Amino acid sequence: MNAVLIIDKPSGFTSHDVVNRVRRILGERSVGHLGTLDPLATGVLPLVVGNLTRLAQFYTESEKSYEGTIRFGFATDTYDAEGEPVGGAKSVQTSLSELQQLAERFRGLIEQLPPPFSAKKIHGVPAYKLARKKKEVKLEPASVEIKEFEIPSFANDCAEFRARVASGTYMRSLAHDLGAMAGCGAHLASLRRTAVAEFTIADAHTLEMEVR
Repeated sequence: MNAVLIIDKPSGFTSHDVVNRVRRILGERSVGHLGTLDPLATGVLPLVVGNLTRLAQFYTESEKSYEGTIRFGFATDTYDAEGEPVGGAKSVQTSLSELQQLAERFRGLIEQLPPPFSAKKIHGVPAYKLARKKKEVKLEPASVEIKEFEIPSFANDCAEFRARVASGTYMRSLAHDLGAMAGCGAHLASLRRTAVAEFTIADAHTLEMEVR
């Protein structure tokens, strides 16, 4: 079987979990994906099946679009809602207009430090393995491009956002860095990927639909 399947990944699944699930459903070993999503995240996960797995090499630099929620008041060690709070809770004194002004400073080409709980390798070892063992994680900043970063609303210490970014951008780091800039800490509370290159959420199927 040769196909491209766009899956709406549910929260709690790793990208590899979805690949394994689809392998069992289709009875096909040659299944790959076009860009990892964190377990917490939902949304567009394009899968390539059979001979079309060779397409993966052409999507390593694909643009991606997201929407989600950033919670202010404390940072976490993973930079998202699954991590442990760090630095203690802080009073959130910022406003929507202030956050919108700060968001402007992230647009364009910036230097971004990957999260310590990431797949970035340090001397051949994924950073998250070191972080889980409470070992020091020293990562180098990487140049990334944030083409769009909009914050349309802010209430109850949570900001809703939309973003369009180049490959290699960590949305968790974006949330963490915005919180640091706001002076109150923040983490990524939820994330939904709405597009990868030409593949959009309108094209996506749930795993339950694929099973039927």
